[in-house]
Amino acid sequence: MKTPWKRIVILLTLGTVALGVWLFLNSPQFGALPKGAHLERIQKSPHYGDGSFHNLLPTQTLTDGSGFIGALLQSFFLKKDNPVPPGPVPAVKTSLKSLNRDTDIVIWLGHSSFFIQLGGKRILIDPVLSDHAAPVSFSTRAFPGSNPYTPNDLPEIDALLISHDHWDHLDYPALTALRPHIRQVFCGLGVGAHLQRWGFAESIIHEGDWGARETLDDLTIYFTPARHFSGRSLTRDKTLWVGFVVESPQRRIFYSGDSGYSPHFANLGKQFGRFDLALLECGQYDKRWSLIHMMPEETAKAADDLHAAILLPAHSGKFSIAYHSWDEPYRRLTAASLDKNWRLVTPIIGEPLILSTTLEANTKGNPVSRWWNSLQSQ
Repeated sequence: MKTPWKRIVILLTLGTVALGVWLFLNSPQFGALPKGAHLERIQKSPHYGDGSFHNLLPTQTLTDGSGFIGALLQSFFLKKDNPVPPGPVPAVKTSLKSLNRDTDIVIWLGHSSFFIQLGGKRILIDPVLSDHAAPVSFSTRAFPGSNPYTPNDLPEIDALLISHDHWDHLDYPALTALRPHIRQVFCGLGVGAHLQRWGFAESIIHEGDWGARETLDDLTIYFTPARHFSGRSLTRDKTLWVGFVVESPQRRIFYSGDSGYSPHFANLGKQFGRFDLALLECGQYDKRWSLIHMMPEETAKAADDLHAAILLPAHSGKFSIAYHSWDEPYRRLTAASLDKNWRLVTPIIGEPLILSTTLEANTKGNPVSRWWNSLQSQ
């Protein structure tokens, strides 16, 4: 083969690969970036500048100075410590459609996904019901036994809450399947662009900045700060990451979303006075990204700051994204919870946590089992 033909073949090959990558990155699962009137609204946010959202405090995503590509390469070569349980994660498949909606209940669906009944409303938080949390099915696989629910198992949802657009919080297959059964959506600025590309009506999407609030009948939903970042591909921080306070006339629940530790927890504790339940991230941490995720001991400190009555950990128990052992977050948080004013509860996936019963002084029979102890790390 003559040299010019070799060059043509090489160029055609490179062009084909580039086209394939472009088509993949532009497939529906990656969502869409905000534009037009939505972008104009974003640009008015005090937390947006120079084309990106910014944390309240200066925050490096990676404190060792490595970039995204460097961190990605490290993930292929660094060995994880017991990343997967040696057996199936225990779970129970409660019939969500059969629950009395007037009973205040929280059910952990694994990782950071929760089904909540509060004040007669059914709420769904960051539902990831797929067996992977990545753009390709062979990456970030769910632990065996940790994914018992499908979209068909869920009832009509009054309020869908999305904290940010990372793959382990914004699940394209689950949301497209759930779309006909969702009345209202609450999310950070810009996240609605993803949802609209996936067929959600603009009229039901309520985007909020930090400090905003919305009402749904007797329910009040507050958008709270978080210390994190966003992006579903190589483009970062074009949508806002948030936590939520969900308040009924009787109870108040806080969900942190993904967040590093910062003064915003103490500020929320001062603003609201007390939380009946705090759903706080505890997992997928590493010293290299210590500003955007909490160590378990910081999770305990955040519960102190919030004046929580009950702490239920999230962001663990289903996926292995960091390098620590799959059960380390639970072991460290259990140790950090001793002699605290709040109570640590660790139900298995699908187990109902009835708030009225759990908040009573006599807590016998409530889901506090240290279920990970039955799955000893190898």
